[in-house]
Amino acid sequence: MTLSITYVRYELLRMLRNRRFFIFSLGFPLVLYFLIAGPNKNVNDFGDSGVAAPLYLMVGLAAFGTMNAVVSGGARIALDRSVGWTRQLRLTPLTPGNYLATKILVSYMTALMAIVVLGVAGTTLGVRLSVANWAEMIGLLLVGLLPFAALGIALGHLLTVDSLGPAVGGLTALLSILGGVWFPITGGFLHTLAQALPSYWLVQACHVASGGKAWGALGWFVVLAWTVVLTAAAAWAYRHDTQRV
Repeated sequence: MTLSITYVRYELLRMLRNRRFFIFSLGFPLVLYFLIAGPNKNVNDFGDSGVAAPLYLMVGLAAFGTMNAVVSGGARIALDRSVGWTRQLRLTPLTPGNYLATKILVSYMTALMAIVVLGVAGTTLGVRLSVANWAEMIGLLLVGLLPFAALGIALGHLLTVDSLGPAVGGLTALLSILGGVWFPITGGFLHTLAQALPSYWLVQACHVASGGKAWGALGWFVVLAWTVVLTAAAAWAYRHDTQRV
């Protein structure tokens, strides 16, 4: 237990000292928010969504920022592998379960920081939400991020440090577009495709704060199915990686 707590503390300090973390996980969504929402702060029906632009973009970028923060957790795993740190950890009493749980915990903490930063930014443009709205949104977000946490672990054990950055950037950009971060997806083939992706339901979790409905049976099924599939992929990637070392 002492070793696990020490390792969690080490990972948190490592994250907070990483300038790239602040730039890409916090700074990038924040800059995008002000660039897009600022000029549209008086738009009360963004993209025919019935939601004011500052609120729509705040919750949409919260989905993007948290997704990016959690998947990017794989970068720390890839870096550990590149310098031989994972091999050293296997010589300690730290179990694989504690190692992976720590990675997920730190990724979730970065996601919560992204929510706080965007929430504060939203208030500067007039966004006001109740405590109940925030609580429901964050609760669904924490569940909706599970498949992305597993995806980050899988990528961290399959890709190198150099290749992981472009892969994560491209993948999260595509998933955010198909999930409806930048514009509402209301019908047609794109809507059908989006509903089969976990990013769509992550965005819907955020839109609970703007008056949207919580997940129905389809949303829970899609998130659960992707969580199971990607967790199995992450477990396989971890075993495959550790067998090679």
